[in-house]
Amino acid sequence: MQVLVVEDEQNIALAVDRGLRAEGFGVDIAENGEKALGLIRHNDYAVIVLDLMLPGRNGYDVCRTLRAAGIATPVLILTAKDGEYDEADALDLGADDYLTKPFSFVVLLARIRALLRRSAPQRSPVLRAGDLWLDPAAHRCGRGDERLDLTPREFGLLEFLLRHPDTVVSKTDLLAQVWDAWFEGDPNIVEVYVGYLRRKIDIPFGRSAIDTVRGVGYRLDGKGG
Repeated sequence: MQVLVVEDEQNIALAVDRGLRAEGFGVDIAENGEKALGLIRHNDYAVIVLDLMLPGRNGYDVCRTLRAAGIATPVLILTAKDGEYDEADALDLGADDYLTKPFSFVVLLARIRALLRRSAPQRSPVLRAGDLWLDPAAHRCGRGDERLDLTPREFGLLEFLLRHPDTVVSKTDLLAQVWDAWFEGDPNIVEVYVGYLRRKIDIPFGRSAIDTVRGVGYRLDGKGG
């Protein structure tokens, strides 16, 4: 599950990034409003954590632009502006929640989870491909009645594939959505994790849910393999 953090204070952005990744989220960071809008146009985020005081296009303008474009992704405002009128303006422009700095990461995480629960009815609560299932909100998955124990990265990879059944997705897409948009390591890490995933969701059950499309990417069988 991918979160976009729009924050120009590097120490805050990196702290939120580390904390969210430790909780199993994928994270992209944008240090200004223009970059944030570019990322949002090309990625499907579960939540956007948005600072108000940004260089160039500020958080108010970003939020206004999103809602005008019909993008309903939950937005959590994270800002040092703590006036009641500032909060009212942000909520009126379409923000879903508001948290002032300094803040507790525990509270930030709880607010993000609350937004995910609130938005869950618009999203399929349980993703399925045959008897293969994944519950993003509860962070559980399995085949039939048997639960599967996945690492956060494996879980994120399977979730993305289940959201795009019977569709070939490239390594580049997977790196951007499950790792992050600026991943600079070996792209073959995708192949390694697909192998890990197959050993958990396919091989013990005599299935083949994830196909390799040579030279292109991977496709998850919508019937579960």
